[in-house]
Amino acid sequence: MNPRTAIVTGVSGQDGSYLAELLLDQGYTVVGLGRGTAGGPRHERLLWRSCEVTDTPTLEELLREHRPAEVYNLAAMSSGAGMFDEAIRLGEVNGLAVARLLEAIRNVEPRIRLCQASSSELFGNVQTSPQSEDTPPRPRSPYGAAKLYADTMVRIYRERYGMFACSAILFNHESPRRRLEFVTRKVTHAAASIKLQLESELTLGSLEARRDWGFAGDYVRAMWLMLQHPHAQDYVVASGQTHSVRELCAIAFGHVGLDYRDFVRENGDSARAPEAVALVGDASRARCSLNWSPRVSFRQMVTDMVDSDLKTIQDRLLEKASQQ
Repeated sequence: MNPRTAIVTGVSGQDGSYLAELLLDQGYTVVGLGRGTAGGPRHERLLWRSCEVTDTPTLEELLREHRPAEVYNLAAMSSGAGMFDEAIRLGEVNGLAVARLLEAIRNVEPRIRLCQASSSELFGNVQTSPQSEDTPPRPRSPYGAAKLYADTMVRIYRERYGMFACSAILFNHESPRRRLEFVTRKVTHAAASIKLQLESELTLGSLEARRDWGFAGDYVRAMWLMLQHPHAQDYVVASGQTHSVRELCAIAFGHVGLDYRDFVRENGDSARAPEAVALVGDASRARCSLNWSPRVSFRQMVTDMVDSDLKTIQDRLLEKASQQ
């Protein structure tokens, strides 16, 4: 194996781009797997390979070619509004593909360390709060069910074959690189657009909905630390605090000198069903075993996202003006 080589699937996504940059800063050779043409972080040492996570022969070929010491599986169909769409495809990509990857590693080089990006959605309709690694899973969507299957296979391969495989049970994590269909980017993008007088209002579901939100860059650092630990374990990665959508709006709009109440409309018909028990993570194991804790506060994350959206929109307007 090459001790400072890592394969990152889903490298062009939010988490993949942050993780690839972290690994490159640590001196790794990073092989980034994604669909189509190259994307994600721009760096001369990032080796891009086009590969579907469901393509087992190609995965095995890449494992043999690059002989990585670490594999991070961040490839997945989206959560958010799409958690109930294409249930069979969700099962294939977010669930069965992980079993295929585990089997590929076992066949090629079982000493490779694997970190699987899991999700708090596997907890679903929980009965107790906060949630830890020992909380019984009760997924209530195809997305959560697929993640639970993947987590179960990670544990089975760890216990049955002695492989270093672990799941990072990630609670909501956001950044300026988050896609627009997620509520955090909807809010920060709208705040920037309304400030620049390009939009006039934003319609959301329940403003009282609460989430345990953290910064994506902090969460991929936890994933890296998991594979540096002497023993493989699963870890909850979370801030341990919840914030409401109303608070998210107040911070985002307030950052540009606006009162969200003048622009945000509430549409109960589009609201996600509320959780009976709060979804909030207990990251005690990560704090104690990995010496990990979040570095970026919720407020800082939101204001950074607003600033990024302002700059992106202004740059686009300048480019359009220069072309006229």
